[in-house]
Amino acid sequence: MENKKILIAEDDKVLLNLMRDELTAQGFEVLGASNGEEGLNLALKFHPDLILVDIMMPIMNGMEMTAKLREDEWGKTVEIIVLTNLNTENAVAEFLEKGAYDYLVKSDWSIDDVVKRVKEKLNIKD
Repeated sequence: MENKKILIAEDDKVLLNLMRDELTAQGFEVLGASNGEEGLNLALKFHPDLILVDIMMPIMNGMEMTAKLREDEWGKTVEIIVLTNLNTENAVAEFLEKGAYDYLVKSDWSIDDVVKRVKEKLNIKD
């Protein structure tokens, strides 16, 4: 794998570190942000291949972060997977309308599911 870069914007430090450790072990370069503003700044600076973004974060939530990314020329096309505890159709539909690729409801997935989804989206074969 040619060191694909993943940005994780997640305010739950335990979850952020778990995902960072597993994706790093899988050969990805991983950037971590604990709020949407930090995530936006890292994304615009380092142009990751894919972004995992939580909806509920301090300073700037994931929906605002996604909307601001889509205003940037590079950010219009970056792949985004939403991580959420919100399992309502409205929240998910709004995120998908803003250009997210997919979403994972936190209570429904394991770290292996996240890695699998990331690899699928980046067309990486095991």
